[in-house]
Amino acid sequence: MSDDSHEHQSFETRAIHAGNTADPLTGAVVPPIYQVSTYKQDGVGGLRGGYEYSRSANPTRTALEENLAALEGGTRGLAFASGLAAEDCLLRTLLAPGDHVVIPNDAYGGTFRLFAKVVSRWGVEWSVADTSDADSVRAALTPKTKVIWVETPSNPLLGITDIAMVADIARTAGAKLVVDNTFASPYLQQPLALGADVVVHSLTKYMGGHSDVVGGALVTADAALGEELAYHQNAMGAVAGPFDSWIVLRGIKTLAVRMDRHAENAAKIVEVLRRHPKVTKVLYPGLPEHPGHEIAAKQMRNFGGMISFQVEGGEEAAVAVCDRAKLFTLGESLGGVESLIEHPGRMTHASVAGSALEVPADLIRLSVGIENADDLIADLTQALG
Repeated sequence: MSDDSHEHQSFETRAIHAGNTADPLTGAVVPPIYQVSTYKQDGVGGLRGGYEYSRSANPTRTALEENLAALEGGTRGLAFASGLAAEDCLLRTLLAPGDHVVIPNDAYGGTFRLFAKVVSRWGVEWSVADTSDADSVRAALTPKTKVIWVETPSNPLLGITDIAMVADIARTAGAKLVVDNTFASPYLQQPLALGADVVVHSLTKYMGGHSDVVGGALVTADAALGEELAYHQNAMGAVAGPFDSWIVLRGIKTLAVRMDRHAENAAKIVEVLRRHPKVTKVLYPGLPEHPGHEIAAKQMRNFGGMISFQVEGGEEAAVAVCDRAKLFTLGESLGGVESLIEHPGRMTHASVAGSALEVPADLIRLSVGIENADDLIADLTQALG
């Protein structure tokens, strides 16, 4: 549950203090890691602080969940073992056999796989839309549409969706708007304030920020929906463990300063890439020529640390650039302090090959870290040859 005492504080202050109350026993300024499975009860049904079993609730996870709710401006935050575990819980809560979902035409490959290979097996239908285009979203709706799913910026094409626009469409259709806010983080973007019903995060990425934890989260605007999701979180059991919760809480404390540096470095790298003769296209919402630039400037604090670009020579040339990079580590995931490079077509988005969501074969995705920008530029320049 969110803490109203932090409601009017700045983001940076909330990131450090929301949910992070001093330990009542020792005064420790950091919440302890309650590495415990069960709790002594003061008589049958006499729970201390409401804790009985750590699948249902754990004090370290509670601290993280309160922090998440405060950062997104929501009423309830829930932490899970992974981003996909969070998505699975959300879909099983919101949907029933026969329902329909609209998903973006450039969704994360794991999200697409969840819809196409898992959720569809129990009778949920889905269709694809360009969520940046209102007419495309409306055309994808059916009388059974219960959820509109949005990623903005999207993975890996950095598409931008006007959250408030799609929120209006969802309300008119009687559907819930879910926004995956992983690429932006709550520091750069606040989907609930723009009309979204639920925010999804892979905590593995910018929230944890150090490539040392896997986790996921849901944050809701509506308290009743938050309670329903909490019931399913406990019933399904894919919860974040206490140590993972503690690691994410620690990462969040520096989220604001890290995101500032990620975005600053990305902007410098984009300027180099857009002038490089072997780069045919740069996908970054901070560029004035990006089709979503004006919307991104309106609904985001900054444009983030993710860049995708295409190169001359097709797939093999793109793979070669990834292989030649040295300071940019060849690896999946994103959002850590270290810079990563990957080939989406063969790596993170291999699951969408042959589908309407297939990504360009010559596409390279960068997760720009917080190293020295000149060092990163030198590495990319040599990798491009």
